[in-house]
Amino acid sequence: MFDIEKIRGDFPILKQEIYGKPLAYLDNAATTQKPQCVIDAVTCYYEHDNANVHRGVHALSERATADYEAARKKIAFFFNARSEREVIFTRGATEAINLIASSWGGAHIKAGDEVLITHMEHHSNIVPWQMLCERVGATLKVVPINDRGELIMDEFDALLSERTRLVGVVHMSNALGTINPVKSMIEKAHAAGAAVLVDGAQAASHLLVDVQSLDADFYVTSAHKMYGPTGVGVLIGREQILETMPPYQGGCDMISMVTFEKTEYNDLPYKFEAGTPHIAGVIGFGKAIEYIQGIGFDAIGQREKELLDYATAKAEVFDGLRQIGTAKEKACVLSFVLDSVHPHDLGTIVDREGVAIRAGHHCAMPVMQFFKVPATARASFSIYNTEAEVDMLFAALKKAQAIFA
Repeated sequence: MFDIEKIRGDFPILKQEIYGKPLAYLDNAATTQKPQCVIDAVTCYYEHDNANVHRGVHALSERATADYEAARKKIAFFFNARSEREVIFTRGATEAINLIASSWGGAHIKAGDEVLITHMEHHSNIVPWQMLCERVGATLKVVPINDRGELIMDEFDALLSERTRLVGVVHMSNALGTINPVKSMIEKAHAAGAAVLVDGAQAASHLLVDVQSLDADFYVTSAHKMYGPTGVGVLIGREQILETMPPYQGGCDMISMVTFEKTEYNDLPYKFEAGTPHIAGVIGFGKAIEYIQGIGFDAIGQREKELLDYATAKAEVFDGLRQIGTAKEKACVLSFVLDSVHPHDLGTIVDREGVAIRAGHHCAMPVMQFFKVPATARASFSIYNTEAEVDMLFAALKKAQAIFA
């Protein structure tokens, strides 16, 4: 059984009050809260094992290295990577995408080529490809969406061609909650000769991700959206492709030998991990993976669907509320606008009621432009949220309406 009180007890931050009211944290698409086990793992590293990895023969360094590489093994198993060599630590999904655009894209995308992304991408999966296309003379093309916030797959099929070198697609939209049919998109892209990058920053804590089953060339995500620390993420890439890619950054750890005449690069995955990594963050990320596995995606999926269904039912009968994103396949995100109340004002008012939501463009300005709104208010749910917190949100929305009436 899903024991919500036990789950909530794992997250110390939820015990506090905001403006004298219990905190209802509904901003999980921006970042999730951290369970005590993750906090303890980070603290333990700094209290007992603080040393650089891969470079020391003393006890602290050996313990830190063992924990760091153990986290890589956990993540490889979690995503069903083909080997640990495919697991590259980055500062987050954003850096992982920039790494791919710079290293793989710089080597493989030329003038006249095309990069195909979608209208619902996060800025992190738009801007690096714009920069690359401008630099080399390639063309960026965009798969449109419909009024429900779903990809128009006939247009995807039409835009995919022999000139397409890469398809970049978000697994789950942070602004809409839409879950995209990435497996079939990958199959079609590969048939056309294109590589595929999947942005899994939103999906990885909600959906079981098997990179071998998906057959993605690159899959990226961030730890902080998976109950882990900020400032660390992962790129899981196909080993055969990673082997051919030049390093993204130069420095220590990504080399095997350096002279003034020539540098020989390290083996995977270290070739792409220049400098001292976020050791504590990686160790915390590994503990967060264990935490998710301890609950299981069946329980996570069922609980989060219950919350979204409950919130959606209340939204559908709430006077003056318009939902933004009503895809048939979606999860955990309720984006909306409220008549006569700007989302930024709404976010401030509900905060005074102890409810934390996000208001803005959510780093997805093209989505706002499509729906002809300056911004949306977004409530996003996680395993520790409750129906009572959803009730708090809608009670706060009523107060906002009364203020602006």
